[in-house]
This record gives sequence, structure tokens and C-alpha cells, in this order.
Amino acid sequence: MIPLYAYRDNSCDPRKCTVKKLERAGMVRLFNKISQIPRNTLLLDPTAEQALSPADYQVQSVTALDCSWEVLDTGAVSGWRLKRALPFLLAANPVNFGRPWRLNSVEAFAATLVILGEPEQAKGLLGCFGWGSRFLEVNEEPLRLYAAAKDSTEVIEIQSGYLED
Repeated sequence: MIPLYAYRDNSCDPRKCTVKKLERAGMVRLFNKISQIPRNTLLLDPTAEQALSPADYQVQSVTALDCSWEVLDTGAVSGWRLKRALPFLLAANPVNFGRPWRLNSVEAFAATLVILGEPEQAKGLLGCFGWGSRFLEVNEEPLRLYAAAKDSTEVIEIQSGYLED
């Protein structure tokens, strides 16, 4: 079981916020200041230069940035030691269903957990949402391939096959 954290800047509706729901279920710990995030965590950042891969399995925790990317002070996370971007996946959430790269925080956590070899923990998170299992169905093949990759380079090679379609 990998500990999960989220930085939340309160820019979204708390009634619709996926990490707030996960926090209430005791599955995620929330922070409202970037300085509170443990420095040894793997930070999910779509602007990271390296893709998440199974080679990152030794992480101590995973943190999602649950905020508006338009207002995030990217300088506050620019020096982070362990940042990873998720590879190509399709959203299954009701707001962005079928759109590539538009995952919400619970989908990002679930994808990360599957790639890092914790599919049961991912299913537990997604079970909190009526549409959650659909995420794993929609992305079954790419997640299986990413989880079998040896490193970030191989993940990028697999991803390129989806971008050519």
C-alpha cells in the first residue's frame, strides 16, 4: 500500500472534488500548502520531463497536485527531486470522458498505482466513484503495457503507439 497525498488549493467545488471524497474515506491525506508535502514523495506533474514507469516502484509515497494548472505557482514545485508525468491515458470521469490527458486526481492516482504494481489499491480508490471502474476498462490495454514496461523510455515508446492512431 502506497501512501497518497494531495496538494489542494481549493480552486474547485468541494462537493465535486475527488480528493476531498478520498480524504473523507481515509485514502488520501490533503495539504493546503506546497511546503507541507513530504520532500521524498513522487510528485505527479504533467510538465515533468520523465514519464512514470514501473522503475519508480520504490517510491515512499505519491502526491497529486489537485489544483488549477492555470494558477499554480510552478516555481514552487520546479526543484522537486522526484517528478513524473503520466503517459497517454483517456479520462473516464463524467466531465472529461474520452478526452486524452484530462484525468482528474483520482484517475491520476489510480493510473499511478496500476503502473507501480498496486492494482488493488487503485481499484479501491476508484470504487468510491460510480464511474470509477470505467477508467480501468477504458485504459485496460495501455495500463497493462505501461505496467509491464521496464523504464520510462519504454513507457514513452508504448505511448507513441497511441499517439499515432
